[in-house]
Formats: sequence, structure tokens, C-alpha cells
Amino acid sequence: MVLTLLAGFLVYLAVPNMGTALRAARADGTPGVFVPQRLYCIQHPGHESCVWVGEFRSGDGKVRRTEVEMYGSDRSSHRRGEAVPAVDVGADSRVYGPGGSNEWIFNVLLILVALAILWSLYGRRPRRDARRSGVPAGDAHQEVGEGSRG
Repeated sequence: MVLTLLAGFLVYLAVPNMGTALRAARADGTPGVFVPQRLYCIQHPGHESCVWVGEFRSGDGKVRRTEVEMYGSDRSSHRRGEAVPAVDVGADSRVYGPGGSNEWIFNVLLILVALAILWSLYGRRPRRDARRSGVPAGDAHQEVGEGSRG
């Protein structure tokens, strides 16, 4: 029961993000520019994780989003105020570079793990039932009328 719930939870995490992740992989969205404004960094022991936050403007000027992150950015990837090409794929708080992203891989892995769990629990059930019945696999089929020749 717990493994079934875990598999369901993994699917719940992956499926809602799959559309956005696939659009991001192909950089399929509204093209424009990202203007970095602030760099946010978090220090971990032996590691620093940074992201640029700024404004996105579409090429046609119809879309303007503020306070969005540039996916995959780090301390040295941009300079404050210098516009860089970007694509808005519809994600709530981020835009992507024109080369897309690899976010989809994590979502696919979550779904594969969920499917593996479900397969291990329910995919081989008939074989387990046959073994538990007490009938050896080779004796399951016997000829009718064995021993009588007529």
C-alpha cells in the first residue's frame, strides 16, 4: 500500500510540470530578452548556488514579466542590465535561454520510477499466484486418460 502511494505521489509531482518541461526543452514559447537586475546566491558548504532575477520582455513588446529567474544562470553568466536572449515558455517564475533546458529528464525519471514500482507490485501478479497454489509449474497440465490404453 505504501509503495502504491509513493508511486502515485511521484506521478503527482511529475505530470503537472511535464508540459512546461517539454516546452522548455525545445525552447518553445515567446521569444524576447531577459534583463538581469539582481543576483541571488545561497552558500552551501563547499558550494554556491546563484540565479539572476530580472525582467522579461517579448520581442513584439506585448509581454512584460518582472521578478522572473533566468533558468540555468549563475554568478558569471550575466551582467546587471545587459539584455540576453530568452524564451518565455509559460513557467510561473522563470524564463529560459534560447537553447532550452534539460528539466524534462527529471520528470521522466520520476515517472519511470513510479512505473517500475507499480510493475514490481502488480505487473507480475499471475506468476506469483501460480507459485502459491502449491502446484509445481511442470505439473499444471496433465494428460487426460493417462494409464488407460484402449
